[in-house]
Amino acid sequence: MLRKYLIIIILNLLLLPHPGMAQTTSLFKIVPLGVKGGIDESNLSAYMIAPAGTNDYVCLDAGTLHYGIERAVANKVFNIPADKVLKKYIKAYFISHAHLDHVSGLIINSPDDSAKTIYGLASTLETIKSHYFTWASWANFTDEGDAPQLKKYHYRPLSPDSVTAVKNTAMSVTTYPLSHSNLSSSAFLLKNKDAYILYLGDVGPDEVEKSDKLHKLWTSVAPLIKSKKLKAIMIETSFRDEQPDKTLFGHLTPRWLMREMDDLAGLTGEPALKGFKLVITHVKPPESNIRALKLQLKSENKLGLNLIFPEQGRKITL
Repeated sequence: MLRKYLIIIILNLLLLPHPGMAQTTSLFKIVPLGVKGGIDESNLSAYMIAPAGTNDYVCLDAGTLHYGIERAVANKVFNIPADKVLKKYIKAYFISHAHLDHVSGLIINSPDDSAKTIYGLASTLETIKSHYFTWASWANFTDEGDAPQLKKYHYRPLSPDSVTAVKNTAMSVTTYPLSHSNLSSSAFLLKNKDAYILYLGDVGPDEVEKSDKLHKLWTSVAPLIKSKKLKAIMIETSFRDEQPDKTLFGHLTPRWLMREMDDLAGLTGEPALKGFKLVITHVKPPESNIRALKLQLKSENKLGLNLIFPEQGRKITL
């Protein structure tokens, strides 16, 4: 009997983590509410992200909300009704830019939502204030703009490259401007403890956009990749490689994405990107386009990135 107990004790000791052992504890959870761009209004860009072990989510873009939450409830990601998830779990919205496929869920669900903050670049918030939350187009659920102001939402402009604490969560955010055709989009670098996730709104390649914004972003986050603090990059790939550059309209293809990753690899070293998680967002219908771009991404992934294709309503842990 003594020998049996000794064996159990030894096995338990062997299973305990030791100093220097790699830890696999997740620090973020992501619930995709919408993963596409384009014409599928039931599945447009929106991602709930929270520190692991909490339900203090922010929503990165808000193209689809209610239907995406219902899919997550059906998949048992949440054990409360969809309307409660909307009101209680989503603490804030981060809007990368004000195109309708990134804000329509926010506008449509506003009558049934709870009070929270809308974060974004000043130019993005100004578009929402001037064109969407007005009494001519909907109703003004915010505390600025058209009277009467219903004061459910509060606008919080973000200054590029500055760190902002996210109200009602343990996270902070740093914002970076991006080029999206004739519009300014943005990237959000979320921090929880000593870990980060980078989310990019719609963006075109630097070479096509005649810009250096992506290169500046890669320069900023390269040290976080080298130190393994950046857990994933969430970035769009809208079209397959056959799309002409002149009709990209501020979007990426598999070829252009991988050229941007080559630029990033020049800053981090290629070994740092092997196995690094790249979450592909904003894939545009039809399904034939989505199937083709996924195949092209896999074929052109010479750096050995870990490509993740999120599914609506299915949780991802990082």
